[in-house]
Amino acid sequence: MDYHGRTVVITGGTGSLGIAVVGALIAAGAACHVPYRTETEARTFPHRSHTQVILYPQIDLTDEDTVARLYQQIPDLWASIHLAGGFAPGRLAATGKSILASQLDMNLVTCYLCCRNAVMAMAAHSTGGRIVNVAARPALEWRTGAGMTAYAASKAAVAALTVALAEEAVKDDILVNAVAPSILDTPANRKAMPKADHAAWPKVEDVAQTILFLASPENKVTRGAIVPVYGRT
Repeated sequence: MDYHGRTVVITGGTGSLGIAVVGALIAAGAACHVPYRTETEARTFPHRSHTQVILYPQIDLTDEDTVARLYQQIPDLWASIHLAGGFAPGRLAATGKSILASQLDMNLVTCYLCCRNAVMAMAAHSTGGRIVNVAARPALEWRTGAGMTAYAASKAAVAALTVALAEEAVKDDILVNAVAPSILDTPANRKAMPKADHAAWPKVEDVAQTILFLASPENKVTRGAIVPVYGRT
């Protein structure tokens, strides 16, 4: 996939999946714009010194004005990939309003605000574009959200947002899709579940390739899809 001359925003780009996505985009020739919140994220980000990467410090993706200013700084936006989010386990009886609000902020609000500003930026240039969001397996298979109800609800909302926006944006040649991972093979997940079959989990490098296709010029027809990336789980 050829991204030379293409500008891409990657939220959550300093996380495990984000590092894989940014690395693949660099190899494909993209100019990568990566917002982050803390200096710790920046220090541990392996692509921080690459000439194709521009970092934006202390960006709160739940703040409407901050997100608007971020996208206004990025010229000729081609793709916006939204990996930022968070996970909170818990049965409904143990999950109060504050946890639900936090999950909606981290997963839905960040995605919504970035989608909104990406669509406006792309439509202003009249060159089309691509948006890729991250849902989750419980967004497609609701029963798998048992024991993580707030997370499942927030990711289901991301899926609904993706499909609705895909219908709105296609008139501007903007194709909107999402991936829906199961448990990704990351160091944090391995630490949390040391006895699991890690070999069956989808690898972040493989999920990154699916994201790259959906965000690429080579994707000419796929829109409104929530693509399962489950590995062998």
